[in-house]
Amino acid sequence: MDTRYDRSQEVIKNHVLISMGAGLVPIPILDIAAVTAVQIDMLKQLARVYDVSFSENSGKGILSALTGSTLARVGASMVKAIPGIGTLFGGLSMAIMSGASTYAVGQVFQQHFSAGGDFSDFDPLKARDNYEEELRKGKEKAAQWKSEKDRYAKTDDPNDEILRQLAQIGELKEKGILSEEEFQKMKERLMEKMQ
Repeated sequence: MDTRYDRSQEVIKNHVLISMGAGLVPIPILDIAAVTAVQIDMLKQLARVYDVSFSENSGKGILSALTGSTLARVGASMVKAIPGIGTLFGGLSMAIMSGASTYAVGQVFQQHFSAGGDFSDFDPLKARDNYEEELRKGKEKAAQWKSEKDRYAKTDDPNDEILRQLAQIGELKEKGILSEEEFQKMKERLMEKMQ
């Protein structure tokens, strides 16, 4: 039986995995923009599942108010600027935080929409505690889903991960999140890593 809840959970899971990939974007700050775009798309799809009107502008404002300070995410993003280990550590931290945040946003809005709410009556301040609770759960879920995904995609070729990242930045470029110049820089960095 295909219920709204089941469909909404599938939307959330897919966007958590996509946002984790976007969190790995190797350019500081651009990763946050990419994750925000993924979360906006998730809100749009959740609104469609629950037959709620969606406005990208109001979605961005509500998302910003709900997630509040992005200092932790920006901190993980800026660590990427440190050559070598910073890129690896910052990317991994940002990926988990991106997935957890996307999970939390998705759960909060799924609950709000299933209770008959819409964007006009959503109160980010009242939802903040629920968001923080779901963020804690989201860290575990993001790690679990990533592990499941990695298990199915596991190969012995180290270039496979680079090819996957190339595909992801290609998708971000197609969606207008990355400019041609940003895409080319990222592509060059990834190509240098190929063996």
